[in-house]
Amino acid sequence: MQEQENTLEKLNSWRKNTMVEHLGIELTEVGPDFLCGKMPVDHRTHQPMGLLHGGASVALAETLGSIGATLLVDQSKYACVGLEINANHIKAVRSGFVYGKATVQHAGRTTQVWEIRITSETGDLVCLSRITMAVIEKK
Repeated sequence: MQEQENTLEKLNSWRKNTMVEHLGIELTEVGPDFLCGKMPVDHRTHQPMGLLHGGASVALAETLGSIGATLLVDQSKYACVGLEINANHIKAVRSGFVYGKATVQHAGRTTQVWEIRITSETGDLVCLSRITMAVIEKK
């Protein structure tokens, strides 16, 4: 990650007044090539049958991949935006928290690819996602 002050407190402040805050997503760990977070499985993230909504899992995945990508670039010159995301929903969850870990697979000059594994409180794989990020110059 870049040498900028990327403390968890600073990164979590980026959530304010966004969907990330509304869904209760919280960043929990940052490393040189990964970012972790958690999301509650409750009324905000349920689908009508009382299960974790697949779109909420994708929101967690995109949040982790996007922020992770941003941490690898000079934020004064570049921004990272999503090009494509996919998700395989493996196991249902009804309550508690899910935990995501985004790991960079490719960090190029103009694109990055991140894999995001979302697991349950018991460690079961809930969702496997991959996001491709474009690295663009700020105007």
